[in-house]
Amino acid sequence: MEVELICPTWSKKTEKKRAKRARVFKIPPLGLLNVAAITPEDVKVTLTDENVEVIDFDRKKDLVGITVMTSAAPRAYEIADIFRKKGVPVVLGGPHVSALPDEAIKYADSVVIGEAEGVWKRLIDDFKRYGRKGLKKFYKNEEKPDLSEVPFPRWDLLKKEKYIVTKVLHATRGCPYNCSFCSVTKLFGRKIRKRPVEKIVECVEKNVGKSLKDRFFVFLDDNIMGDRVYAKELFKALVPYKLIWMSQASVNAAYDEELLALAAKSGCKALFVGFETILPQALKEIGKHQNKIEFYLEAIKRFHRYGIFVEGAFIFGFDSDTKDVFEETVRFVNKAKLDGVQYTILTPLPGTAFYEKIEREKRFIDRDWSNYDCGHAVFKPKNMTPEELQAGLSWAYKKTYSLTSIFTRLTGILSGGRWRYAVPLLIFNLGYRKTCRRMAERAWNPSKIHPKIYK
Repeated sequence: MEVELICPTWSKKTEKKRAKRARVFKIPPLGLLNVAAITPEDVKVTLTDENVEVIDFDRKKDLVGITVMTSAAPRAYEIADIFRKKGVPVVLGGPHVSALPDEAIKYADSVVIGEAEGVWKRLIDDFKRYGRKGLKKFYKNEEKPDLSEVPFPRWDLLKKEKYIVTKVLHATRGCPYNCSFCSVTKLFGRKIRKRPVEKIVECVEKNVGKSLKDRFFVFLDDNIMGDRVYAKELFKALVPYKLIWMSQASVNAAYDEELLALAAKSGCKALFVGFETILPQALKEIGKHQNKIEFYLEAIKRFHRYGIFVEGAFIFGFDSDTKDVFEETVRFVNKAKLDGVQYTILTPLPGTAFYEKIEREKRFIDRDWSNYDCGHAVFKPKNMTPEELQAGLSWAYKKTYSLTSIFTRLTGILSGGRWRYAVPLLIFNLGYRKTCRRMAERAWNPSKIHPKIYK
């Protein structure tokens, strides 16, 4: 028996109007690598990441599993239809179909709701015994999987030359916070579940090498420092292996300098940090009370002091946002000397409290899932038009990744000895700059919308 796992990209129609993503931004599909790891050993597994390779629709396989993010849902459904017409049964899983299983089942023989561990083996057993007819419409865990029993990802299935980093994994799942726009707590829950530190160490020992690439690990946790006691234990255990690792953390981690020191000593070189906004009223809107804007600059200085690069994430489109928010945010980014910046448009993803709010208020203007990529305005903002919001995003990216801004931000690289990684950081920023220029070619002309700001 052979199962093919597929990570879909955008549809052809959607791809034409979007900027192609640079290789540096392409991350292996961890969810599918986890599914592969829990597939019974007597089942052959292949993996196709359509972001880096082409799907072979003609190659024989017995069952197809497709992971579905909201923006890729139209393409995922296209792929499912093609295989089902060829007589190949299809299983859909992932955050989008977990939120909208009744929509998804129209395109599949079965839908996995939530995490696959605990139900995937049952699904495979049903298929082995009774074939397509044996598949239930929906599979869902009664309880969240115990991470101490979850095997590590099947990195051996990746086309390693297609990615800069291949060793992606979870140390924890779940987030204690409950931001209204975020789908994490819906999928993984608010309780942080942890892999035993000794198991992570065992995995590292088996897979670490001497080269830069062989020492590079990415923990795709939602908040790797969410449980500080656990994080400190983990970081202490990782110190001997001379890793280079990246992850995501809350800005609040910077309150604990012992934690930052241990993270740095264990090999932490970069963190993705969700600042979200520089406006207190916007934080209040989304229920992100844990973020304190007055601490942002000091937090960034502390991360830098310990040699940790920070990619800051900011969102535009809150009800309290006016057109001034774009200029104010870019000014803050340059002042803080952030190493990298991701801007997105507030997006009501299915299953979130924010989605329900926009639905109640009848503010949706776009139901095309392919536009739910956090780069398109799909609802009516309060204090600007959707076109102004879209143009503001383009302008902010263009300004932040101008050569002037890049070199302004990189002047802070001496802190914490980060100058040693000046070249990779410059390449990272230039990669963003290239993507932003492509994005600008596809955007509205911002100067016609707000001449004073978008000049």
